[in-house]
Amino acid sequence: MSQLLSSLRSSRTLLAGAFALGCAVTSLPAMAQQSDEFSWWQSIKDHASEIVDKGDDAIYVSGLAHHGRSTYTKEKLDQLNEHAWGLGYGKTMRNERGNDESLYGFVIKDSHRHPQIMAGYAYEWVYPIGRTPLEVGIGGTAMLMSRQDYFGGVPFPVPLPLASIGTKKAKVMFAYVPRFSSNKNSGDVLLVFGRIEM
Repeated sequence: MSQLLSSLRSSRTLLAGAFALGCAVTSLPAMAQQSDEFSWWQSIKDHASEIVDKGDDAIYVSGLAHHGRSTYTKEKLDQLNEHAWGLGYGKTMRNERGNDESLYGFVIKDSHRHPQIMAGYAYEWVYPIGRTPLEVGIGGTAMLMSRQDYFGGVPFPVPLPLASIGTKKAKVMFAYVPRFSSNKNSGDVLLVFGRIEM
């Protein structure tokens, strides 16, 4: 648990960088129209501050990393961890278009039972389900990730598709790591986690 808490604290730096990456990707058209008095970096910082100031606190809880059965050999599946227990914290803001924007830091136990640190920005288009409190979301996340088995633990950028179902305050969420090649034992992982807004 102390390793998990230590990893959560170190994710603040990752969070800032991942948010900058995410905002840069999603805000390029709007930034091109701004006057010269504001730089794109200032726009990113202002938007991050808005999410932090107006967003609701959110707790993230992880528990499942499903590896595609046709992508991995049985021998490899027997070695991999699919109990991706983890914990995270973030801020989520419902914007003026009715969609969710989030900043988050998250640490889980990866497929090899080592800490995986993630921090980033997520955007989801939200669609209500009829006359119920339920809604579905679809979007993406841009994050910085640190894993011991990639680049010696040096954080690297990762964009992933994202989906969710639940209420505004509690959702089951899904992030998908696509298959990287036709070779076996690479990618094709579905991460299932929950987000609870306070």
